[in-house]
Order: sequence, then structure tokens, then C-alpha cells
Amino acid sequence: MAEIVASELLKAVFEKLSSEAVKKIGRSQGIQPELKKLERTLTQIQSLLNDASQKEITEEAVQNWLNGLQHLAYDIDDVLDDLATEAMHRELTQESGGITSKVKKLVPTWYTNLSLSQRVHHKLDDITTKLQDLEKEKVSLGLIVKDERSKRIYQTSLVDTSSVVGREKEKKELLVKLLRDEPCDKNFSIVPIVGMGGLGKTTLAKILYDDEEVKKHFELMAWVCVSDQFDILHISKVILQSVKGEDKEFADLNLLQEALRKQLREKRFLMVLDDVWSENYEDWQTLVSPFHACAPGSKIIMTTRKVQLLNKLGYDHLYHVQTLSLDNAVSLFAQHALGENNFDSRPILKKYGEGIVKKCDGLPLALTVLGRLLRTKTEEEEWKELLNSEIWRLGKKDEIVPALRVSYNDLSACLKQLFAYFSLFPKNFVFTKNQLIFLWMAEGILDSSSSNKSMERLGLELFEELFSRSMFQHAPNDKSLFVMHDLLNDLATSVAREFFIRLDVEIVQDVRKEALEKCRHMSFVRDQYVAYSKFDPFKRAKSLRTFLSLRGKDSFEKLYLSNKILVDLLPELPMLRVLSLNNLCISEVPETIGSLKHLRYLSLSQNPITHLPESVGNLYNLQTLFLSDCPHLIKLPNNFSKLKNLRHLDIDRTPHLNKFPLWISQLKSLQTLTKIIVGGDNGLAITKIKVLVHLCLYFVYIRSV
Repeated sequence: MAEIVASELLKAVFEKLSSEAVKKIGRSQGIQPELKKLERTLTQIQSLLNDASQKEITEEAVQNWLNGLQHLAYDIDDVLDDLATEAMHRELTQESGGITSKVKKLVPTWYTNLSLSQRVHHKLDDITTKLQDLEKEKVSLGLIVKDERSKRIYQTSLVDTSSVVGREKEKKELLVKLLRDEPCDKNFSIVPIVGMGGLGKTTLAKILYDDEEVKKHFELMAWVCVSDQFDILHISKVILQSVKGEDKEFADLNLLQEALRKQLREKRFLMVLDDVWSENYEDWQTLVSPFHACAPGSKIIMTTRKVQLLNKLGYDHLYHVQTLSLDNAVSLFAQHALGENNFDSRPILKKYGEGIVKKCDGLPLALTVLGRLLRTKTEEEEWKELLNSEIWRLGKKDEIVPALRVSYNDLSACLKQLFAYFSLFPKNFVFTKNQLIFLWMAEGILDSSSSNKSMERLGLELFEELFSRSMFQHAPNDKSLFVMHDLLNDLATSVAREFFIRLDVEIVQDVRKEALEKCRHMSFVRDQYVAYSKFDPFKRAKSLRTFLSLRGKDSFEKLYLSNKILVDLLPELPMLRVLSLNNLCISEVPETIGSLKHLRYLSLSQNPITHLPESVGNLYNLQTLFLSDCPHLIKLPNNFSKLKNLRHLDIDRTPHLNKFPLWISQLKSLQTLTKIIVGGDNGLAITKIKVLVHLCLYFVYIRSV
């Protein structure tokens, strides 16, 4: 995980270093040479990441090296954000004709305290020195420049059917599809088996492939593990070797496929394409070219975690493998842990075994791996220790449900970073699509610079990609909400490591000082009364980017936040990108909130505030502002016109907010506005709304007064 986040952060850093705004401000402040030096050192280190990623799992020293790099990448990003914010400040100052005495009082204190070069110069020197030290460590760590190599595990068609539990129903249904001659415009059709990693898709395919009735039905059979490289030449060669029984070299793909077509001609065949990842329709068409010569009724079993290719081929109603029932899960677990189908012979272990099984959520591979882990542990205390182990919350390197890492390891670098963000959410936390996308945006994870897509569109595509891989699912009874399985939440917590901290009843409260100083993202599950003492240690977390309050399982009518947290703690957290303080009976927001110049996401919904301080207008980077369900809110600041990056403003259910300042028409980036008030004294003319061209992306509610 450290390599993934480091590589993604470095990608964002290089993007910012190459921006004209940063170059311009760098030249004006005389720090461009330092920025160039920094870029050169980063380039040298970046070339080592592929090798480091393969060594971090087994070598703690490499993992520590990567963690150090990740911290420095965060620090560099903060410095560059300083520069970009300074550039915005100067642009806005020029637009308003310079800093006049009338507006001096609105200039943020972070701008007037020190000159930019003073604030940044020593930081760059310190960062560059640390980076150079990391680069020098490559020799002692044995890190080299290395190309990335695929390390996917391959499967064969062989299976011990006696060890398979709870798949009788699935087998029966799929056998019907394999053995019947259904209408088809081709001589062959596909039988898809879809599901997340670890569910047993390959095992189910093996059972079908080994069935005696299936063997009698098909004249030719072949099994190919496709994996992540959809190599048509390799796949075709394996198929031909399977049906002909000889290994022959061919000069090109055409000769190979001609030979394959000859072997398949007028023969009914069964082929298993296991672990298909490709989404390329053209590659598929090329692969199946020889298959059209086969006899009608031929079948292709395709196991996959991704449905895009199947959808392109017209398969909309797919067979999704389900998790095991509790009884079958217990049987499978006992089989691997005790060599028996139940706990009758070891009743003293039953309650611990069943507890572990429930934590595995019916995932066969997880049950198998943990069962084998306990096979050599026969004492009650050992089973109890595993059930109550930190492995279910914080993880122990790669011991935390290795089955789930099958799915996790295939995620792209960006998706792995997004997945780690779920570690901030408590188990069974229900979230919305937009809520998550706006948070990802604020954290700078969604890099849309290489495409013409907006951050929102990119976030939506990545959200749907994670959803299609079963990383989370629809909440019960409401398809507009989502929830993550407990086991996947455990995995997210495991991969997030030292950069994320969640304060709730399940996480140890006595967090070490060193951990706080390194922490970048923090969430807390709200108690009815949130005392200052709970957060006093976070004054050390000067680099904290996320301060996220979340509702827990218990629902109180009112939740209270100590005012000292707002007044004393927030100014100590200058690097915040996300600040969410919903439903905490906050009646007054301090002026110091305007000093959080990096802030992108601010949520104060469900609070009895009457107004926001004018200093909020200094949050130039702000993208998302939630003020919904604030029943006493009567006005918005007059200087919001400086929020050029504001994209989403939620002021729904604010009955006393009955007048809009004219600045609303100047927010050209605005996409979401949940209420527009037109008419009335000094109100907003409907013609002013026309300039908000992006509002067409969302519903806008217009209320006349």
C-alpha cells in the first residue's frame, strides 16, 4: 500500500510542479532552482518504486523506506499547494485592483504573517535533504530500477470435489445451462461465472469441468487460465495443445488459428477461460474466430470479476456466485481446521470457530485460509486469541484475510488509494455516492488532468468500478445508499496503515504520540458529548488533512461538540483538506476557520448556526460546502465571490435563508445548488442564473419570495 500511495502522490506532485501557476510564483519568489532540484531527486526515486513494491511485503526496512517517502510526498504536496494558493490570492488581488485599506481586514492572516519565500524556502531545503537521504539508502536496501511484472496466481482444472462445500445448487443450475441446447446465433455460447475474488468462481468451474456427465456430453475440452494478460497467441496455443495433445510451434497467429479451427470443426467442445480480466471486444473477436467452425451446443465457461466484456457481448443477466450459508461456511471451516465437517468432536472450540466463521462473511477462500491456519492450533486459548485478535481491526501485515487481497491486489494504484479511504468509516457505515466522491475530490485523489473528464465524472467511474468489483454493496432496502462488508472494512484498515486513524469504540484510544505526528487522515464516531480531552493529543498532528465526524450505530437526538475543539484545536491543524462537523449543536463558527487555506470540503449541516464568518471567503480552494438542515441560518457571507473553486453548495432545508447575495452569479464553477432564491428586496434576478452554465448537471430548486 505504501508504494501505491507514494506513486500516486508523486504523480500529483509532478503535475503541480509542471503547472504554469507554480512555475510563475516560483520564479517570482526566487525558489525555482529549489523546485527543479526537488523534481530531479523525485524522478530518481520514482524509478525505484516498482522494485520497492515487490519487496515491501516481506522486507520491513523497505516498507519503512516507502512510508518515509510517502510522508515526504505529502509534505511536498502541501508546499506546492501553498504556492498554488498564493498564486490564486495574487490573481484575486489583481482583479480587485490591489489591496486597498477597505479590504485589508479581509486579507487572510496566513498571507500577511510571513513572506512566501520565508515560509517555503526552508521547507524545500529540508524536504530535498530528506529525499536525497532516501535516494542514498537504495544501495543498502538493494533497490534497483525494475520493470513491473505480473504476479498473478495461475489455476488448473484439477479439483478435489470432496473438499467443496455448499455448491450443489449452483452446480445443478449451471449444469442445465451447459448441457441443454439453447437458441443461439452462433454454434457456441458463454456460461459466465461472476463474483469478487475469493468467492470460489474457479472452484465452481472445476467442479463442472470434472463432472462425468459433462465429459460425456462434449467431444473436446480445454482449460485456460487467462489472467491479466489477454495473450491471444498463448490462449490459442493452450487450447490447441489441449484438444490435439501435442505442442507445436507456429510462425504466426494466423497459422495457429487455422490449425485450431481444423481441430474444432464440427466438434462440440467445452472450454473454460478462467480469470478473464480483459474488456477489449476486438481481442475477444479475434480469439473466438476459429470457434465458429465448431458443432452447435459448444460452450465457453468464463470466470471473471469484471462484467464489462460480458456486457459488450450482450450478456446482461449474469450468474453471480454467492457467499456460503452459515451452515455450509461452518462445515467448510471445520473441514480445514479439524479435518471434519463439524465441531462435534471438539465442542470446546465451537463457539470460537463459529465466531471466526461469522467474521468471514461466507467467503470460501477466507474460511479455507483461516481454517488451515488453525489446523496446527489445538488449544482453546489459541482459537480464542484469533477470534479476539487485532487482525480483524488493524491487521497483521498480510495475515488479514488473504483471500480478500486477491481482489485488492488487482486494483489500480488510484483505486487502491480510494479503497484505503474506507478505513475512516466504521463498520456498517452507510454512505452515499456523492458524499464519497466529494471527499475523494477534496483529498486530491481524483486526478482528471490527463483526460477531458471532470473530477465528478472520474469519481463516478471509479466509484462504479469499485462497486462492480463487489468492494461494497447496496444498503438493505435502499439502492441509493451503500455499505461495505465488515471483512473488506478490515482490509481497508489494514492497508491504510499509519496514515489513517479512526477513533471509535473498536479502535484503541491510547494512540502513540509518534502515530499522531504521522497521521494524515482522522475520523471519529460521535458520542453524545464530544469532549475536548478526546482530541487534545491531536494538536501534535500538524499535518492532518482530514477531520471527519461520523454518526455511529447509536442514534442520539442531539450530539454536542465542545466549543474548545473549534476555537483551540482547528487553528493547530493548518493542512486540513476535509472538515466535517455535522449535527454537533454548533451555534457559532469561529473566524479562525478562514486560516485553513488548504480546505476543500466543509460540512456544517444539521447545526443551529445563524451565519458563517466572513473569513470563510478566504478559503480559495473550497470545492464543497454543506449547510443543509441548518434551520436558523439567515444569511451567507458577502465575500463568497472569491470562492472561484466552489463546485457544490448544499443549502437545502434552510427555511430562514430567504435572500441571496449577488455574488452567487460569480461562482462559475458551481455545479450543485440545492436552492435558489429569486425576487424580493435586493434579491437575485433570474437572469443572473444563466451564467452558471454547469448547473445543468444537477437539479436546481428555485424558490421565489
